[in-house]
Amino acid sequence: MNKVWLIARREFLSRVQKKTFLLTTILLPLIIFVFYGLIIYFSVKNTDAIKIAIADNAHVFGKKIESKGEIQFNFVQNETLNSLKAKIAKKEIDGYVWVNKDFKLQQKDTLSFVSGKTIGLMTRDEIQHKINTSLEEQRLLSSLQINKTELDSIQKGNEIKFATLEGKEEKEVNDAKAGVSFGVGYAAGFLIYIILFIYGTMVMRGVMEEKTNRIAEVIISSVKPFQLMMGKITGIGAVGLVQFIIWITLTITLRVVLPTLIPQLQETTNVMNASGAQAVETVKSTGVLDTFMHGMNEINFPLIIGCFIFYFIGGYLLYSSLFAAVGSAVNEDPQDAQSLLLPITMPIIFGIVIMTKAVNDPTSTIAVFGSLFPLTSPIVMMARIPFGVPITVPYWQLALSMIFLILGFLGTTWLSAKIYRVGILMYGKKPTWKEMWKWAMR
Repeated sequence: MNKVWLIARREFLSRVQKKTFLLTTILLPLIIFVFYGLIIYFSVKNTDAIKIAIADNAHVFGKKIESKGEIQFNFVQNETLNSLKAKIAKKEIDGYVWVNKDFKLQQKDTLSFVSGKTIGLMTRDEIQHKINTSLEEQRLLSSLQINKTELDSIQKGNEIKFATLEGKEEKEVNDAKAGVSFGVGYAAGFLIYIILFIYGTMVMRGVMEEKTNRIAEVIISSVKPFQLMMGKITGIGAVGLVQFIIWITLTITLRVVLPTLIPQLQETTNVMNASGAQAVETVKSTGVLDTFMHGMNEINFPLIIGCFIFYFIGGYLLYSSLFAAVGSAVNEDPQDAQSLLLPITMPIIFGIVIMTKAVNDPTSTIAVFGSLFPLTSPIVMMARIPFGVPITVPYWQLALSMIFLILGFLGTTWLSAKIYRVGILMYGKKPTWKEMWKWAMR
């Protein structure tokens, strides 16, 4: 165990003390944050509302078209086509809709929208949707001979409350809790998916470097191959943990400090804060915020965080041992590693595919299977847990998943250690999975 610690310490220090570690760990979040701030700044500064004049000569709109977001509709009177075109030339408006006096509301005649600049596809769809919605409303009001309040009452859908049965009692599950569970589960599963790829590849490259530099031959003369492999996995895992801590700390610090150093970002922050405050007030008035907070309170975040740490460590140890086995078997050519990685990366990809199903149907057969199978459980189970334990994920499934993951880690470590023992000293030959299997069965 002492030798594993020494190797892990060497792996950790050899990477942390490099300039590249400092550059990727410290400068990368700074660059991303600056680019993110600039994108927001230019998005805010360049967001110009599209002003559309409605010349309703047939009085079919009832002077009611919803102006929301970047599209503003203004009804004009006593305007001619030439005067509207002149306003476009002077950039007083961006476009106009001309409604002839003989326009028939019930016949769905064609309308024309004229603009002085090219309108994007999504904006065109939004303009068309708002105009058609207003016309449809006017047709219903005219046909049914009712007022706007009565029409809104007719169009209003019935509220449906969803509940789950716990024993003999019904427990309501609101939309906010379902939405929060969806978001948390998807984010947690996807984060583990990224971690398995990034740090598993780091382990493989670390093993390949020592093999090609012949350093492994010297180290193996003093330690067992299994101790060398476990030391590398532990050391590189510690590097990843330090990177996460630094990134979280930098993100919080830059969020507070950077806007004060760059005036443009401060201005953007003020605009965003003002917009956010207005949005919060609007949400409060509608009661959506209370519903959302109620959904947040129903999520068991301590359990989610604890399970995330367990599945993060378990998934990393399981896959990093497999990546280490591949790294020990290949030589200088990276293409050899790519050909051997397919059987390892396929379960990870399969896990993310099942996860997309699990966040929509967490009790489905494929979701349960994916959360129990050790090669996919770190991703899939984290997508299911936010929906509730033991309602959605029974205790026996959670316990069985953890046991299978531990057994899977022990099994892959044992298998990888046997491949590592032979492969780390094998040179000049391109290995195959058949040969690696023979190494493991010795």
